[in-house]
Amino acid sequence: MKAPGATSHRHKGPCLLAHQLAGVVFLGVGLWAWSEKGVLSDLTKVTRMHGIDPVVLVLMVGVVMFTLGFAGCVGALRENICLLNFFCSAIVLIFFLELAVAVLAFLFQDWVRDRFREFFESNIRSYRDDIDLQNLIDSLQKANQCCGAYGPEDWDLNVYFNCSGASYSREKCGVPFSCCVPDPAQKVVNTQCGYDVRTQLKSKWDESIFTKGCIQALEGWLPRNIYIVAGVFIAISLLQIFGIFLARTLISDIEAVKAGHHF
Repeated sequence: MKAPGATSHRHKGPCLLAHQLAGVVFLGVGLWAWSEKGVLSDLTKVTRMHGIDPVVLVLMVGVVMFTLGFAGCVGALRENICLLNFFCSAIVLIFFLELAVAVLAFLFQDWVRDRFREFFESNIRSYRDDIDLQNLIDSLQKANQCCGAYGPEDWDLNVYFNCSGASYSREKCGVPFSCCVPDPAQKVVNTQCGYDVRTQLKSKWDESIFTKGCIQALEGWLPRNIYIVAGVFIAISLLQIFGIFLARTLISDIEAVKAGHHF
């Protein structure tokens, strides 16, 4: 027979199930995306890409959320203090890592800028190697009305857009369509609008493409949206704090029941 009050806290267990369900969703989306690209049948495709595959990030988030959700949910339902302590400790660690990253990013802005430049340039080189990466860069450039890391000339890093005389690509000396200034009269996206743009005089580039680099665009976006960024950070922090509080409450309830207290 269970000690009196042993089940009084079990209704809190489903609250932790959300982490596990979210993790399953992320894992499902990531595995589906990989299956569509044939990665699951040939895992070596992951190592052939020099840029980052966005699907990898989705899978990593899914694994972390599923693991934490499993530990929290099973720990609550089975009254397992070890699993609840793991859940609580992991959330605390993630919270302080996020806080540390935010503080270090603010203190070492030049270093962060250099790392982001290297990251962006690496992904420019791999732009045509992965459809998800291509869509990510296109979305970033369109949303921020920018082109390249510091400007359109960064697309010389990509073999298809390089202006080298040895290149026979039709996209030679061009830029992706996401760099083009949109024409309000066009209802259909012209994916060839960036062809041969960089063969023209630089003074005429801004008539057809964005000439501002994405690093400068993002640096300008952050101050304008600081309240939104702060709000998102605070919301995520509150959810994590709530998860920590819930886990600690469950642990205290379980310890009290095992000690023979009634409540």
